[in-house]
Amino acid sequence: MSYFILGAVTALALLFFFGRINIKSRNNDDKRLSRGPYVLAIGGGTGLSTLLRGLKAYTRNITAVVAVTDEGGSSGRIRNEWGMLPPGDVRHCMAALAENDNELKRILEFRFDRGELAGHSLGNLLLLAATEMCGDFSKAVKQMNHLLNIRGRVLPVTTEGITLMGKTSQGLEVKGELAISEHGRDLIEIWLEPADAKPLKEVLDAVDDADVIILGPGSLFTSVIPNILMPDFADKIKRSDAPKIYVCNLLSQHDETQNMNIIQHLDWISAALGCTPDFIITNSQVIPDDIIAAYKREGASPLYLDDEQRSMIKSMGCECIEADITGVSETKAEGRVLRHDPAKLANVIFKLIRRLNDED
Repeated sequence: MSYFILGAVTALALLFFFGRINIKSRNNDDKRLSRGPYVLAIGGGTGLSTLLRGLKAYTRNITAVVAVTDEGGSSGRIRNEWGMLPPGDVRHCMAALAENDNELKRILEFRFDRGELAGHSLGNLLLLAATEMCGDFSKAVKQMNHLLNIRGRVLPVTTEGITLMGKTSQGLEVKGELAISEHGRDLIEIWLEPADAKPLKEVLDAVDDADVIILGPGSLFTSVIPNILMPDFADKIKRSDAPKIYVCNLLSQHDETQNMNIIQHLDWISAALGCTPDFIITNSQVIPDDIIAAYKREGASPLYLDDEQRSMIKSMGCECIEADITGVSETKAEGRVLRHDPAKLANVIFKLIRRLNDED
């Protein structure tokens, strides 16, 4: 990639953002949001950013901890060509926590379609430029948190180069996020290399500050679990008195979790964490037939609880919260897609927080 082209594009973009941010006034809700609970949200990809869009309406005391094992697309190219941690999931989460997330998302996710920059998003290049300027990915992320004036902060779980590894029931060892995703339904073991990778100090400190800890939603093996494969982080969460909530996906995923039910999702989370979450939030809303049919053609299926699973989850010491948390949107590329609805999901979570506070 040409230094000249990259420098010109990122410099213009940075100047554009700096100018906008410096004149932006603070929201009138700042005082109310500043008094909100401290939320630690752990995950990656579309799932975590969707959750954050809902949470920011209730509090600005949010720490989003993001996986850094992404290998695909623009993030993968930057990782391979520049030796930088993948910026894509961090970018998604920053946009989600911004005051005007729709406008910022549109700009940060602008994707070049020709030349040496083809396939790269503007937000990824901004983070790359900031990392080159700061000399450190975590410092660059902190700087962008500040400059974008987001409600909360986004942290990479670690700044060490880590690789996701797994072993299948057939004895095959698989390496990397893409291979893990393709073999997820056959996995019997998953780990990180190097095994002694350490989370950021700020990530561990966020556990101490948390009033509630949320895992998911997001791809089970490639977004949520990679964060808690670091023993120091998992142990800190396990020992925390803060209630731990697992937000289950709406659907299984082709290959990664194909044919897995909710109990199996929860079992994997519990094994990685070293304890069972206190609560699990699952969808109770019937998904439209046309959407189910489209996803089934891709090897995905809806995740619902039945009486047997409810009984098993209760025996694990975990409380089921079943609610309508679905949303349907339409995109040019994908047509009608099913996602967690940010407002519905956040409402369920904060009703639970209020209930727990009343019980105290």
